[in-house]
Amino acid sequence: FFMNADMKLIYADLSKLLPEHEIKIVDRDTSENQLLISTYTDRSPGSMYLYQVNAKNLSKLTDFNPDIKAEELCSMKPVSYKARDGLLINGYLTLPQTKNQTNLPVIMLPHNGPWSRNSWGYNAEVQFLANRGYAVFQVNYRGSTGYGKAFLSAGFKEVGGKIQQDITDGVKWLINQKIANPKKIAIYGAGFGGFSALHGISFNPGLYQCAVVQYGLINFFTYIKDVPPFLKPYLSMTYEMVGNPEKDADMLRSVSPVFHTDKIKVPLLIFQGAKDPRANISEVNQFVRDLRNREVNVKYVLKENERTYFKNEQNRLDMYADIENFLQSNLGNKK
Repeated sequence: FFMNADMKLIYADLSKLLPEHEIKIVDRDTSENQLLISTYTDRSPGSMYLYQVNAKNLSKLTDFNPDIKAEELCSMKPVSYKARDGLLINGYLTLPQTKNQTNLPVIMLPHNGPWSRNSWGYNAEVQFLANRGYAVFQVNYRGSTGYGKAFLSAGFKEVGGKIQQDITDGVKWLINQKIANPKKIAIYGAGFGGFSALHGISFNPGLYQCAVVQYGLINFFTYIKDVPPFLKPYLSMTYEMVGNPEKDADMLRSVSPVFHTDKIKVPLLIFQGAKDPRANISEVNQFVRDLRNREVNVKYVLKENERTYFKNEQNRLDMYADIENFLQSNLGNKK
C-alpha cells in the first residue's frame, strides 16, 4: 500500500528494472531525485544501486558479497499446508540443486522467537544446508508475526502445544508430498527453535533421526525467573503469551525439555556460549550429563568466550563443520 502516488510509480519502475528482487529505498537527496536503493533475493545477499528518478536510470554501486554466484544457490519457495485443526500454515521450502527432487533428506528449521517469523530472502544457513544436499523447511507456525492478530494470538500459551503440532504437521506434509525421505529427517533450531528441536525429538519418537540445538531453551521456569532487568517490564506479557510459572506450572513443566531427558533417544548436537546472558549454564551442563547418563549420543560444544551467538570466526567455522559432519553421519547423506 502506497500513501504517495509518486512513490508508487517509482517502485513500479524499480520492480521492472529489478524483477524478483526485494527493493528498499534507504536514502535520498533533498530533491528526491537521486535515491539509494538496497536489494536482495533468495539467492543473493543483495546489492546497492543509485536510481535517478527523472532520468529513470539505475546504476549498480556495489554487491554485498560479489563472490556469491546466484546460479550456484537454491531457490526459496513459499508453501502452505493445513495443520491438524485446519489452520493454514505458511512457510518456505528450499530444495537442493540435485537431479532428484523427491525422497530427499530434510532439515526442519523452526525459527527463534516464537513471536517472530521466517521471511523470503537470502539466508546463508539455509544455503549452507541446501548446498549439502538437504531440503530445508522453514515453518511460520501459529504465533509467528506478519499474519494478523488472530494468528499471533493463536500461539499464546501454546509454546509446547499447537505451535509444536504445526511443526510436526509440516514434516508429515513433506512426507505425504513425497518430498521428504521419512528415514532422513533432522530438526535444527536456535533459542526457541532449539526448544522446538528438543521438543520434537522428545515427543515424536521415530519422526527425527537427530537434532541440532544452538543456545536452546530447556527450562521455561528458569528462563522466566532469570529474566534480565531490562526485560522485567515485559513479564506480564510473557505470562500471557508463554505462561505464568505459578498458575501454569503443570503446563510449563510438561513441555520443558530439562524434565524429559528420558524421552530423548536420538543423537544430539548442542552448541552453547558460556557467557550467554539468557542461559543457566550449570543447568545446561546438568541436562547434558543426564542425557549421557542415559546413554544418549550427545556432542556438547561449550565455548567459554562466546555469548548467545558465536561471533568468533574460527568458532563459527568449527560449528558449521561439526553440523555438516553430524548431519552426514546421522542422515547418511552425501551430495
